[in-house]
Amino acid sequence: MTATPPEVSFVLPCLNEAETLAGCLREIDECIARQGWSAEVIVADNGSSDGSREIARRCGARVVEVAERGYGSALRAGFLAARGRLLVMGDADLSYDFRESVALVELLRGGCELAMGTRLRGRIEPGAMPWKHRWLGNPVLSWIGRRLHGVRVSDFHCGLRALSRDAFLRMRTSTTGMEFASELVVRAALLRMRIGEAPVTLRKDGRSRPPHLRSFRDGWRHLRYLLCMAPRFTLVLPGLVLMALGAAAAAPTWRGTFWVGGVGFDIGTLVAGSLALVVGYQWVTAAIAVRLFAHTSAFGPPSERLQRAFGFFRLELGLAAGALCVLLGAVLIAARLLEWRAGGYGRLDPSESARAMVAAATLIALGAQTVFASFVYSMYGLQQEIERGGGA
Repeated sequence: MTATPPEVSFVLPCLNEAETLAGCLREIDECIARQGWSAEVIVADNGSSDGSREIARRCGARVVEVAERGYGSALRAGFLAARGRLLVMGDADLSYDFRESVALVELLRGGCELAMGTRLRGRIEPGAMPWKHRWLGNPVLSWIGRRLHGVRVSDFHCGLRALSRDAFLRMRTSTTGMEFASELVVRAALLRMRIGEAPVTLRKDGRSRPPHLRSFRDGWRHLRYLLCMAPRFTLVLPGLVLMALGAAAAAPTWRGTFWVGGVGFDIGTLVAGSLALVVGYQWVTAAIAVRLFAHTSAFGPPSERLQRAFGFFRLELGLAAGALCVLLGAVLIAARLLEWRAGGYGRLDPSESARAMVAAATLIALGAQTVFASFVYSMYGLQQEIERGGGA
């Protein structure tokens, strides 16, 4: 007969934590006994060679051996092996007091799907966090995360947090390293999950060896993930701004010198504006491709707005729009060549002839990008047809 699953599963990622693991497990046992919880403890071991696995088993924890290295890999394997409805995660280095997880579990019981500990609104003991992490790394990365993803989380990287098993399965996480901490928050925000916070204490860890965390390497991985998961701010908005600035610069100078007071804007402004217009358009079309990739993979949640938009999209429409731009550019070039012929193929004035060529090149570049993007986008439509049973 199958035993009743526990309500709470504590999951600790572990890589050579023999010095501190037993102390963490004692605090967890104390918390479980004091609260009367039905709980289990899982140590997700990432290849320890210092006896950590044996210590965990002696202390009554269940050991899950994880071959793929990385903080995210260990936690994901531990979560998948857990039987509890509520999952509590924390580091195995004594930097967190697991008895403070009570507040996180209560947030989950109250309806939150992700409960974050916050050190920045809790207490950081002397020597527990390097100054560059406390005053620069964590506040800055958390601020960027809040602005890009619209989530009210003061400490994106706190290692003590809790989430429901159902929420974790819906998140479909994919990262393997330290950026897993950011991924949990970002995916919760994308899925519009309810997120709560509770202050926690950060203690100086009990290890005699250096931490696994590498400040700049792991900080960059966090930042890279936050940026990549926000194409609206990293691609769409900059692209639209570039397009607007490019059009504003190119349009007045296409026919001749444009004067503002005593300053004349000429062919150089036209070239710069055209370049900005093309690059901005490339960014916007790339952002749509990124969003399509996220929509059709485990990398991001489905988008109803995108689904509706591509209900109207057809490859033929994109090809026609792109071909029209290319044709207009070719017509401008042909018209300029005819003028040159009519003038007996004489010497050209670059300040005049270049204007038409720049405008034509811009139209051809926009058209070619539209054709290219349309083929990329059409792959999404083909996949949708296959999923609906329309493909052979």
